[in-house]
Amino acid sequence: MAGERVASAERGATTIADRVVAKIAAQAAREALHGVPEGGEAPHAGVLVHHEVARVRIGVELDYPSDIGAQCGAVRHRVARRVSALAGMEVPEVVVTVERLHSAQSRAAQGRIR
Repeated sequence: MAGERVASAERGATTIADRVVAKIAAQAAREALHGVPEGGEAPHAGVLVHHEVARVRIGVELDYPSDIGAQCGAVRHRVARRVSALAGMEVPEVVVTVERLHSAQSRAAQGRIR
């Protein structure tokens, strides 16, 4: 028994921190949205990981007018795929919250206030 070799997959475990999974998710959301709206903030994510299953919440800001439902769907799909591929986790839930809409009028109004 002392001379037996243990397979590398059986010698230990790999743990990926929640904050790393959150960074992967936020970057995937940016990719799905093709960037950040002018004057907006980048998507941010929070995750809960339990036994290789990640539940993800993403906060985004979007341009307006646009197809908000399609953009949220693209974010959900991209985040689930990227977290699964890069972290090796199952992603049964991606909740997308639209926190702000940016229109041409709101950008013009912000310019006048300064």
